[in-house]
Amino acid sequence: MNPSSESTPASFPKDRRTFLKTMLVAGTAPLILPSRGSAEAPKHKIKIGLIGCGGRGTWISRHFLEHGGYEIVAGADYFPDRLDAFATEFNVPADKCYAGLSGYRKLIDDGGVDAVVIKSPPFFHPAQAEYAVKAGKHVYLAKPVAVDVPGSLSIEASGALATRQGLTYLVDFQTRANAFFVEAMRRVHDGALGRFAFGESSYHAIDPFQNAAEVLGPDPLDPERRLRVWGVDRVLSGDIITEQNVHTLDVMSWIMDKPPVRAMGSSNQTVRPWGNCQDHFSVIYDYGDGVDVSFTSRQFAAHGTRPDGIRNRMFGEAGVLETQYDGPVMIRGGADNFYRGGNTRGLYGSGAVNNIAAFHNAVMNGDASNLTVAPSVRSNLVTILGREAAYTGEPVAWEELLRSHKALELDLELSA
Repeated sequence: MNPSSESTPASFPKDRRTFLKTMLVAGTAPLILPSRGSAEAPKHKIKIGLIGCGGRGTWISRHFLEHGGYEIVAGADYFPDRLDAFATEFNVPADKCYAGLSGYRKLIDDGGVDAVVIKSPPFFHPAQAEYAVKAGKHVYLAKPVAVDVPGSLSIEASGALATRQGLTYLVDFQTRANAFFVEAMRRVHDGALGRFAFGESSYHAIDPFQNAAEVLGPDPLDPERRLRVWGVDRVLSGDIITEQNVHTLDVMSWIMDKPPVRAMGSSNQTVRPWGNCQDHFSVIYDYGDGVDVSFTSRQFAAHGTRPDGIRNRMFGEAGVLETQYDGPVMIRGGADNFYRGGNTRGLYGSGAVNNIAAFHNAVMNGDASNLTVAPSVRSNLVTILGREAAYTGEPVAWEELLRSHKALELDLELSA
């Protein structure tokens, strides 16, 4: 999803201070929403190092520079060609670019950074975040936070350690930094829908890794190919339900505001001829009290079938919540419950911009509350619950999943 524009909230107060106060009272992560170029650039620049210099890492680095409160001083990636391109674009000295799987350690130890931006394959996130926090660095972390239960719990632990040490630790979910989503969720949690009846969650899209997988050749066991096309590698990515579908399952988890009791489902690799990830999932999440949420996803062409994209609906006795990533967010209901909301076009970019500003604000103000960590860990575990239920074809209980501590094992013969 890479929309290009964003509308103005129609039903929010137009005074900026009132608007921000409304959002913060909603109880979500710290949200600072500056308009680009309208405010004076921050006087203090946070020195950051990028871990993972591929497409997403390079893209978000441009947004860090546009903010004005950051200086990019170091980079780490397994592949030297990515590091070379990163160093050229951001004017980073060669001796501050660290190649190899352990390059992130050298960046943290020797790169002269205040904070790290982690945009590597998700398998590596827990170890990289833990190492950064133990070294006294602030952490800006991509979703998904991990690929398995031990990794998720490691993120929870390093987030807690960051708080104890006075460090900022932010997980970059775009929807949680959007005004329409924040206000809609506040109203839902205040009872706008009444008692929940059932919900729907979906992520239907083409394969985002198709071109790369076709270009790089057919050998699925080549370790460098696996690392370059990590999105179709089950261990490196956590499969599509964790790597991609976490966006919509995070919204589901946000709506429900508690973990599911159990899940059951199915999945397969029916259409996509490369990698070892499934190309579709279908899962029922049981939240107890007779409330289920049905979830489906696909990563292959649907030949014009609509609707597609990232969508959630929750039906209640008094209203219906409808959300779409890069589309409308609203509550349908009677006069007392109706919320017009607005369109989230541009969320892919605007969400990152908002989180980058929130991260800078938190670091500058010594805010180590780190409110994004706990919900992100729960949402990540929700994806893993659905994945395990779909893999096995058997119901899996939430408490059973947490007790299992099942880890995904990575076997890559690559230079450190």
